[in-house]
Amino acid sequence: MPQTVTMDKIVAFCKRRGFVFQSSEIYGGLRSSYDYGPLGVEMKRNIKDEWWRRVVHMRDDVVGLDPAIIMHPRVWEASGHTATFNDMLVESRTSKRRYRADHLIEDATGRDVEGLTPEELTEIIRSDDRIKDPADGGRDFGEVRPFNLMLETYLGPVKSPENLTYLRPETAQGIFVNFKNVLQTSRVKVPFGIADIGKSFRNEITPGNFIFRTREFEHMEMEFFVEPGTDEEWHEYWIEERWNWYLDLGLKEENLRRYEHPKEKLSHYSKRTVDLEYNYPSAGWSELEGIANRTDFDLKQHAEFAGENLEYIDQATNNRYVPYVIEPAVSPDRIMLAFLVDAYTEEEVRGEERTVLKLHPRLAPTKAAVFPLSKKEPVSTIARELYDDLKGDYRLFYDDSGSIGRRYRRQDEAGTPFCVTVDFDTIEDKKVTIRDRDTLEQERVPIEAVRDRLKTLISG
Repeated sequence: MPQTVTMDKIVAFCKRRGFVFQSSEIYGGLRSSYDYGPLGVEMKRNIKDEWWRRVVHMRDDVVGLDPAIIMHPRVWEASGHTATFNDMLVESRTSKRRYRADHLIEDATGRDVEGLTPEELTEIIRSDDRIKDPADGGRDFGEVRPFNLMLETYLGPVKSPENLTYLRPETAQGIFVNFKNVLQTSRVKVPFGIADIGKSFRNEITPGNFIFRTREFEHMEMEFFVEPGTDEEWHEYWIEERWNWYLDLGLKEENLRRYEHPKEKLSHYSKRTVDLEYNYPSAGWSELEGIANRTDFDLKQHAEFAGENLEYIDQATNNRYVPYVIEPAVSPDRIMLAFLVDAYTEEEVRGEERTVLKLHPRLAPTKAAVFPLSKKEPVSTIARELYDDLKGDYRLFYDDSGSIGRRYRRQDEAGTPFCVTVDFDTIEDKKVTIRDRDTLEQERVPIEAVRDRLKTLISG
């Protein structure tokens, strides 16, 4: 990773170029809440489209689903979220600020305290003088206590305990409770997957690192149902498949690694979990995507709590079993941050400094920009007609303001991979120039061939 890429630089860049804005900024902002600007919303949409294309459209064994955000409260009892979806919270009596106890201890001592009880964490905080309130340096902390991360809401006109429900903390449970519906309507056979993309909400105690950890975020999850005994092989398959997806879209392999969760730290539902980690600025090596072997835990829990039979019957052998589940789960927000960091480049070209966002063309917010070399007729008319003809295939940009060099630099910084220039020679030879953002190479292409040429370049 280039040493010049810092989180502060990425945050400033995203604001300046319209990728990401602080939410409610005119009111002072809302901590760890962000709005995606004109370029950001296009890039995030492209990430989701590429994930869906690879995970669903390019396969014949995965179907899609869009479950509701608010579900029956019993769903979260069955999944274990009501009882176990907690962070350990501790409050400083001097600053009145609240912290995750494990982060407070690990930052001060380097000690890994995952899995310790609230009582054990309290004892460590009170006995180790290195652990201080980051806000004021105080050492007066309360008892460590569990804090459930689910955001509560109420259904109906009366705010009462029986109307309590939650905003979902993950999209996976919507897939599990629809397992039987999909089986009955889609003619799928094990092994098969169900994929979805949607909003999730977690009341994080200490969100941060820009869009890396927020309280409102999107999830892209796929539950791949397999016959018990084949789960380990399928787990390895999906680890490799998801690894290759990032490399195919241009993520630098040196900034990506696999992390095997130790057995003693696995989630209650997991037989094995492997994270794909990215080397983020500030956060360092942190989870980009998790690929878990969830066994048959979820389907068995929902079968018990709902009183439904969620077994799968193999028509060929008449075997009955509850499938195991392999789950690749990731946030497009984290993917976007990783690709922005990876692509952000400051370099010298022909004696001039330029900032360029070297995104894969399929992820770039704007695929191509059309420039008339002059505002004069007929150059400007030809350029406008070409732009009008091309738009609708993908996001394009038309720019006739400023010198051609300045226009190139603006598009380089926005990540636009190709610029199409209509010049005075176009009047005679009916050709335009396509410039490559990264190599700066230019080629002359007949106007009637521009659409097909761009399509080839973008899909490459």
